[in-house]
Amino acid sequence: MKGDKNTIIGFVLLGILFFLYFWFTNQQQSALLETKKREEDSLARVAAQQLQIKEKAAALALAARQDSTGADSTGKQLTAAALGTESLVHLRNEWVDVVLSNKGAQIKSVTLLQFKDGKGQPVVLADQNSLGYAINLAPGQSAQTDQLFFGAGAVEKLANGTEQVRFQLTAGNGQNIEHVFALAPQSYNVKWVVNINGAPQLLTANTLNLNWQVRTRQMERSASYERQVSSVCFTEDKSFDYIASKESHAFEKPGQWVSVTQQFFNNTLVADNGFQSGNLQWLRATDTTEQLAKATVDLQFKTPATASISLPFTFYIGPSDYVLLKQQAPDMEKIVNLGRDLYSFVRPINKYIIMQVFDFFAGFVKNYGWVILLLTIFIRLVTAPLTYSSYLSGAKMRVMRPELDALKKKFGDDQQGFAMEQMKIFREAGVNPLGGCIPALLQIPIFFSLYSFFNSNIALRGQAFLWSQDLSSFDSIATLPFTIPAFGNHISLFTITAVITSFLISIYNMSMTPTQDNPALKYMPYIFPFMLLFFFNSLPSALTWYYTVSNAVTLLLQFVIQNYIINHDKIVAQIEAKRKAPKTKSKWQEKYEQMMDSQKKLQDLKNRTNKK
Repeated sequence: MKGDKNTIIGFVLLGILFFLYFWFTNQQQSALLETKKREEDSLARVAAQQLQIKEKAAALALAARQDSTGADSTGKQLTAAALGTESLVHLRNEWVDVVLSNKGAQIKSVTLLQFKDGKGQPVVLADQNSLGYAINLAPGQSAQTDQLFFGAGAVEKLANGTEQVRFQLTAGNGQNIEHVFALAPQSYNVKWVVNINGAPQLLTANTLNLNWQVRTRQMERSASYERQVSSVCFTEDKSFDYIASKESHAFEKPGQWVSVTQQFFNNTLVADNGFQSGNLQWLRATDTTEQLAKATVDLQFKTPATASISLPFTFYIGPSDYVLLKQQAPDMEKIVNLGRDLYSFVRPINKYIIMQVFDFFAGFVKNYGWVILLLTIFIRLVTAPLTYSSYLSGAKMRVMRPELDALKKKFGDDQQGFAMEQMKIFREAGVNPLGGCIPALLQIPIFFSLYSFFNSNIALRGQAFLWSQDLSSFDSIATLPFTIPAFGNHISLFTITAVITSFLISIYNMSMTPTQDNPALKYMPYIFPFMLLFFFNSLPSALTWYYTVSNAVTLLLQFVIQNYIINHDKIVAQIEAKRKAPKTKSKWQEKYEQMMDSQKKLQDLKNRTNKK
């Protein structure tokens, strides 16, 4: 007894030491990361200042060279445009505040006025982007427009409420570039028109080579999870495609739009007249900072061989809302991941069933937690006939269990003989041994449908329910001072309720099923629910809440069906009647029995040979 007591004390002390060790290590790592981040930020500021000095020095040197060589006024004026001072212009409506910079005449940032990030601050997108294209300064010399300072005009208010501003860059010799930006009321679309006079001189081979760089940063509670579901979407040859794990893609056929997506937001560039070719580079961040990924997109636009050209574009910088995106360019609603690649089979389920039922309930129930509960009950009612069929099949199997146990004892190690005789008994009794698997198989497409739906449904973002503050993210009731691999550094209560209800189902099913001889089959129903603890802990609480409700409904249905609906005496009578009825074999059954008989004869021959 004393030895047991000492052992318990030892394990407790060991657990405390492990806890203290992980906590201390985590504190050290956090402090190290903070120090490293401050150093990197300081170095980045110094590098930016040095780069700005170098750019201005290069521009002055180029201007001096052009003066000495008698370069034309076009090169001189464009070079002088590299020495300007940045100024900002705002376009604003009810949904967004768009900040434009005269440096490059491009979008500086977009603030979404109706959304907050994971820290409670306004969502700011496109604040690390750059956009430009090459223009000719002189023979053999070129510059990127994102490094040149345009002249900014005043913001105009049009009759329909649209705000508009023009940026101009004069190149001399009658050549100039104009960027026009417009923002309509209640819209996330920023219209961008590029007007170029003297295009044959300013562009090479009548081609505008657009370079768009996008850096995304954390907007949700978990940067690692948001990084995991980020991707680049696009259309090519009028078909939707995307890359998530690949690092590059070459556009070999014409396309229309490219979108750099996060979990619930996206930066999309739409070429209203399409682009002819291009390529993109995609790189996810691998550190522990707020950075998610970087995309570099190069697109080529063939322009008419005329003195003046006009290229229209549209930026959609905002939420990945299915309804809003469907109103934009073709296939843009597919940015919302309702099922792709291996799970593309769930997209029709989400699009035509889950989404419709969810929106129907959301039309009169304000709290999305209760909407998910109603959705769960709807799914279980629709699948109830199959569930009943499964439980009926299980009841038949339990009735026949004594007969099968006797048969197994009779054949011993002769597995093939036992299988043939078992198949014969099942056929005579009219029992489908796989009937009990139907609900389990049915749960697979439903689970993956809801996994995609809850992960991408922006309506759930920031919606509180019970103790969960955000149904689109995990519900944390406690934060650990260390990170457990595959589990995380928090504890989700809805995950715990999902695991407990799964465990109760396993206990109930095992109590209704005869004891298994195989230890793996005997203990797996108890082990599996606790495996879910690691898989579910970082998933959206909407999904773990659904799983909890679904399990509770399953327990209720099992109890009611097996105790009040299924008549076990009637099942016995039906099996006996089926046995007495005349039997007909299908061709498949005949072939299966022939195959089993051939294998049995072959096994018997091997056994006799081994004995000799």
